[in-house]
Amino acid sequence: MTLAETLRSIVGPGQVLVDDDLRASHETDWTGRFTGLSSAVVRPATTSEVASVLAACCEARVQVVVQGGNTGLVGGSVPPANQADCPPVVLLTTRLAELGRVSLASRQVTVGAGVTLAVLTAHARAAGLDFGVDLAARDSATVGGMVATNAGGIRVIRHGSMREQVAGVEAALMDGRVISRLDGPAKDSTGYDLGHLLAGSEGTLAVLTRLRLRLTAAEPERAVAMVAVEDTAAAVDLLAGLRAALPALSAAELCFGTGLALTARNLGVVVPLEGMGGAYVLVEVAGEADPLDDLLAALEKAGQVIDATVASTATDRARLWALREGHTEAISSVGVPVKLDVSVPMDRLAELVERLPTEVAGVDPAANLVIFGHLAEANLHVNVLGASGNAEKVTEAVLALVASLGGSISSEHGIGRAKARWLGLSRSQAEIAVMRSIKTAFDPRGLLNPGVLF
Repeated sequence: MTLAETLRSIVGPGQVLVDDDLRASHETDWTGRFTGLSSAVVRPATTSEVASVLAACCEARVQVVVQGGNTGLVGGSVPPANQADCPPVVLLTTRLAELGRVSLASRQVTVGAGVTLAVLTAHARAAGLDFGVDLAARDSATVGGMVATNAGGIRVIRHGSMREQVAGVEAALMDGRVISRLDGPAKDSTGYDLGHLLAGSEGTLAVLTRLRLRLTAAEPERAVAMVAVEDTAAAVDLLAGLRAALPALSAAELCFGTGLALTARNLGVVVPLEGMGGAYVLVEVAGEADPLDDLLAALEKAGQVIDATVASTATDRARLWALREGHTEAISSVGVPVKLDVSVPMDRLAELVERLPTEVAGVDPAANLVIFGHLAEANLHVNVLGASGNAEKVTEAVLALVASLGGSISSEHGIGRAKARWLGLSRSQAEIAVMRSIKTAFDPRGLLNPGVLF
């Protein structure tokens, strides 16, 4: 029996895709930069099926690439480009779609790893609660992929990244064994926390199949403002004042004129406060009661504000958020960018923003730089358009600058394949050696997500 026949016997004949046209959308990532060939795309629906698929591939010594919503930006969820002679199997998690009952007592819920963020959020809200992490790709991004990359998004300032939301996991190892810690007690100090180890592991250790996630209190009332400030340093100072004045601050996003203008053109709208600031901060406050007055009072006291436009209705809030969340789509509409997700200590953020144009121009003078990000984490999304011929050199220049400022070469999207050669900029050789030993313990044959992270 061939491997494809074995896989069909596990998941059903209609859930193993081998035709070129059916595999194609799973072989290229969202950015269009990374692509490779697979031998098959297999779509299991349960933990048992995932485990059996992995065991079959392990026995056949065939590599496996794990894919959720395929919204990653570092090439970690598609086959590598250099293995056409021995293509891996893509294991798609989107049929792992369980939605468990929301526990109001523990404020937790168990869901399948293939559930999208939008579906999880709607499920929590229907029970009177909410989920603490949000991001622009909410309709496509799966919670398993978000945990695997320790995604952060726009509300990390209030609730933390995905790792902080994980209360338990179920996962299948490459040899077919299953580890499950889903419904244990709230306090458990019996050894290593394997669930948190898998968070941020980018699918290199095991395949997440089910997740026990923490939920938050519902905060239905929100107020949003777009604030023009002089520069990045002023944005950092503004954030410090707002955090002190607004305990319910739930988002603080950093934008610049170039990105806002590009996004506005793509959306067919006008940029509020256009040309008034060297930087712009999108602020959101959430609570059970209307926080508009608190936001207005805080902005009035803030000395860094040049001007601000404030939205309290759902429609107006959505318009302001569209200008921030539409950046990625607008950038992609004019070309395939080199995308880099980085962070630095807060007191070095202004220096990073100031030095980036010079570093990029030094490699490719014709390239166009568009940056935006999560201000509260000093996390920038660096997009370089028109530099595809110099992608490696641009990446190296930007990441070296970030490392020189004491930063991280990946803030929330992972290392993937795109940044694997530069892992040493953010991790010591001792750390990398320990990480490799952990990888070997989980996956001794190195078959799971080959080339990702290392």
